Amino acid sequence: MGSILSGAEAASLVRSLPGVDAVGLEARAADLGSRSIKKDSKAWAIDTAVGMIDLTTLEGADTPGKVRNLCAKAVRPDLEAPPVAAVCVYPAMAGVASEALSGSPVKVASVATGFPAGQVPLEVRLADTEAAVREGADEVDMVINRGQFLSGDLERVFHEIRAVKAACGEARLKVILETGELVTYDNVRRASFLAMHAGADFIKTSTGKVGVNATLPVTLLMMQAVRDFRAATGVQVGVKPAGGIRTTKDAVKYLVSVNEVLGEDWLSPHWFRFGASSLLNDLLMQRQKLTTGHYSGPDYVTVD
Repeated sequence: MGSILSGAEAASLVRSLPGVDAVGLEARAADLGSRSIKKDSKAWAIDTAVGMIDLTTLEGADTPGKVRNLCAKAVRPDLEAPPVAAVCVYPAMAGVASEALSGSPVKVASVATGFPAGQVPLEVRLADTEAAVREGADEVDMVINRGQFLSGDLERVFHEIRAVKAACGEARLKVILETGELVTYDNVRRASFLAMHAGADFIKTSTGKVGVNATLPVTLLMMQAVRDFRAATGVQVGVKPAGGIRTTKDAVKYLVSVNEVLGEDWLSPHWFRFGASSLLNDLLMQRQKLTTGHYSGPDYVTVD
């Protein structure tokens, strides 16, 4: 668990957090986003980013065949690139992914808890989580109930996260804040600390299913939160921006931010992930450009 606070204590603590300096936050994000890196560093950044991707398919039309194909791509994105961090699927496909990834270093991640809205009873969310883990999920990506959070029922959100954490058993828990629906930076900071005190192993920006997903200022704010949380508690928590990160240039901005704000301790798939499947294709194209000096045709990478 991230802390030994009660729900009431955690709620009181996060309500007392100081407000976010929005102008300063956005200026810092703009500065980090403008940094350039050398060619040698770019090669490292590309492979590092590939190894941090949660390759994802979360569609109603997902089939076992589609999931197996995605798993094959995850293990061997191309002839030389490293494997990705995880394949993320719905609980019904966790068993298929687990079988396809057996013997590989790629983790099985499953969304759960009534993803993406989270508007189902707690007992259903817990059953969803237990089913995912039973089917072989190494990681569970849960959504918080944003309605409860926005209405001020922070204790209930805290207890639900803690209950899902318990249902995960040995699986790691990523808590999706859905920052695009939290409206303010202050709410993002409060939700980040609430999730960490409730036992989150990762805090994640978004489901990718709403209009506004990961942004660099929001992710920077969450990075600052995990940094401060470790300083206060000694517990390290990961960060996962998800949704809208599509290009190598985008990924480099995030990696520069991780290095500057969190340092080398977080520059690992164990502590930082990208929830961005389309990003992989651009990384592979840019990787080939660095290696050969030119791009291949449009069929060089598979279309997910």
